[in-house]
Amino acid sequence: MPSLFSAWIDGINRVKRAPWLIVGLWVATILLTLPLAITLEGMLAEHLGASLAAETAASGVNYDWWNEFLAQAAGVGQTFVPAIIGFGAVLKNISGVADAQGLPIVIAAAASAYGAVSMFLIGGVMDRLARDRAIDTAGFFAACGVYFLRFIRLGVISLAAYWFFFAQVHPWLFDGVLAQLTSGLTVERTAFLYRAAFYVAFFVPVFFVNMVFDYAKVRAVVEDRRSMIGALVAGARFVRRNPGATIGLYALNSLVFLAVIAIYSLIAPGASASAGGFAISQLYIVCRVAVRLLFAASQIALFQSRLAHAGYTARAEPAWPDSPAADAIRN
Repeated sequence: MPSLFSAWIDGINRVKRAPWLIVGLWVATILLTLPLAITLEGMLAEHLGASLAAETAASGVNYDWWNEFLAQAAGVGQTFVPAIIGFGAVLKNISGVADAQGLPIVIAAAASAYGAVSMFLIGGVMDRLARDRAIDTAGFFAACGVYFLRFIRLGVISLAAYWFFFAQVHPWLFDGVLAQLTSGLTVERTAFLYRAAFYVAFFVPVFFVNMVFDYAKVRAVVEDRRSMIGALVAGARFVRRNPGATIGLYALNSLVFLAVIAIYSLIAPGASASAGGFAISQLYIVCRVAVRLLFAASQIALFQSRLAHAGYTARAEPAWPDSPAADAIRN
């Protein structure tokens, strides 16, 4: 039986053989955030005008002007805080998720739009990774359309699960139990250790549920399942039967993600105010997209290698007319 490391290597190779997936998802991210960036640019230009503050803001950080801008800003302007500079943005996002902080309406709307686009594209992406061979554009978007409505149904179930964790369990743990445990503490280190332990206790089941939903998508695509409840049950069953491999693979991919964050934390502080700061931040986004694809590709590879009736799910040999050669002729 192939090891989880073999599935991980197979996942890396599948992503390497589909570089346009990385480029496409990165472009989609840029296009979705561009309207907010243009709006914010207009607000900044209007507030700065031709003032002396404009010159100092262009040459460096002017915190006096920054505070003045935030005092009168509304909408997307309220998100223009010092924490968005360089690696601070990553820490801000991590802190927001860890502490279940709500998003400003405009950012929540943008995140919802990104989620909808991702839900549309993920079917085609996973279909391409499962086939592990080139497909034409029409075939890719056909797969996107086939799985879009199915993944919407699965998304409703996942939203209910995450709502339970972040709206019910999180306040009970952190605002209730943890608050009582630390109310009389005078040693900051002890309070920090308590909080760290509660983060672990909260996110371990969250990550486990996330993994089950991942394999539900895998089974939906690889087996062309129409019932998302059936796919979810099948995904949970696969995790239950292969706990070491599925958890180990998830942990291995998570370490890759943490390594990307760690490298960015070393590079971003020195580059955030330089001419190459934007390029480095975009490279970080590209790496995040690649890691996201690695999660999907390696989980698909593991499932295809472990399923009992592997001949049913194993990727087919390219055959006429459904082959890269046929695609090239048609194009």
